[in-house]
Amino acid sequence: MPIEFSKKLTAHETPIPGVVLYDLPVHGDNRGWFKENWQREKMVALGLPDFGPVQNNISFNEKAGTTRGIHAEPWDKFISVATGRIFGAWVDLREGPSFGALFTAELDPSQAIFIPRGVGNAFQTLEDNTAYTYLVNDHWSADAQGQYTFLNLADETVAIGWPILLEQAELSDKDKAHPRLADVVPMPGKKTLVVGADGQLGKALRDAYDGDSSVEFAGRADFDLGSEASFTARNWKNYSTIINAAAYTAVDAAETPEGRAAAWETNVTSVARLARAAVKHDLTLVHVSSDYVFDGTAAIHSEDEAAAPLSVYGQTKAAGDAVVSVVPRHYVVRTSWVIGEGDNFVRVMASLAERGVEPAVVDDQVGRLAFTEDIAAAIRHLLETGAEYGVYNLSNDGEPQTWADIAADVYELLGKPRSAVAGVSSAEYFSGKAAAPRPLNSVLDLSKIKSAGFVPPSSDQRLVEYVKDRLGES
Repeated sequence: MPIEFSKKLTAHETPIPGVVLYDLPVHGDNRGWFKENWQREKMVALGLPDFGPVQNNISFNEKAGTTRGIHAEPWDKFISVATGRIFGAWVDLREGPSFGALFTAELDPSQAIFIPRGVGNAFQTLEDNTAYTYLVNDHWSADAQGQYTFLNLADETVAIGWPILLEQAELSDKDKAHPRLADVVPMPGKKTLVVGADGQLGKALRDAYDGDSSVEFAGRADFDLGSEASFTARNWKNYSTIINAAAYTAVDAAETPEGRAAAWETNVTSVARLARAAVKHDLTLVHVSSDYVFDGTAAIHSEDEAAAPLSVYGQTKAAGDAVVSVVPRHYVVRTSWVIGEGDNFVRVMASLAERGVEPAVVDDQVGRLAFTEDIAAAIRHLLETGAEYGVYNLSNDGEPQTWADIAADVYELLGKPRSAVAGVSSAEYFSGKAAAPRPLNSVLDLSKIKSAGFVPPSSDQRLVEYVKDRLGES
């Protein structure tokens, strides 16, 4: 069958999620033909994942009827025909609702197909002297064979319509012995690793992903960000994403020599280790930032505002953001005034209210609370929807307030008079105290996260729930 020349580079979706069939332009004349089998810039622009191929393999098949498969390897493949023609069969062997889905097509040198990790690959040659090529994004190793998933070519459930009956085809004994679909253990998806999983945000992420076996949680005892051994001991090929919920947040202590060193170690050096791992292993890195990267002079802070931190803590967070920005697939989720499980401003005010204390609270710093359950939900939303990578501001919604306003709200919710809270300026409150400078305005522009489909609940709503439900139970 002659090759069709001068096709337009075109992508065709298939019934298997992530499997895409491509028409390739082939240019021919009296001497033969030429094609760009893999052209990263054009194909990525067309939607092909930038999957980072590292090895090119060729299977030469002398006779028509040679049949190979069905093999699902733990890496992605870009498959094409160098010469000859094949009947290809691809079966989804990944965990999930599309398990067992089948797609078949005849391929000649003018076509190629992208096969994601975990999708079974098989082909049958339709011409003698057929060469079948694989561009893959991991190096083959004997150890990797233990992660393969196989399906029998003759499985009755999938029922592939082989052009040449298998009884008349050339098969290996190994391929004949593969299990039927009912006995196949689906290939699990790549995992998400949450580091710093014992802090306020880590606990909220545990709740957000409760019951999801694809997410692993690691506290400091499980994954020490300060140890290179934590990074070298882990098989990153089994992961797709790291969520960094670890941070040094002692704002005032960071101004001391010991605190400064600790803040830079956790918020910058450790983040650099995570970024290096993400780049090396093609992982998505989610990192949580802070309003303290700003000096607080703007009326509202957008994602593209230049960093101008006032404190050592703010400097380390800004430096960490810059490190993460070099990771091709990254989300920086910038928050403000975080409230979750653990010590925080709302808990302190509730404790003072219950003890009858009438506190003086700063009334010239303006912002919005960010409840950890909503930060966790936003992170999950960005990952699951495949939102555009980059920086996203994230606090709860509603009218900005001062710390004194919020303290008065807590008192009122607990049946105490709002007048028990006295407002004072930052200068008065911190006079004579060893304290880091704070931005006076921490209001974050939420339009970007909203346009990505996540609308944060109001701070008022969350504060009522937090005080009435969580603190009321403690």
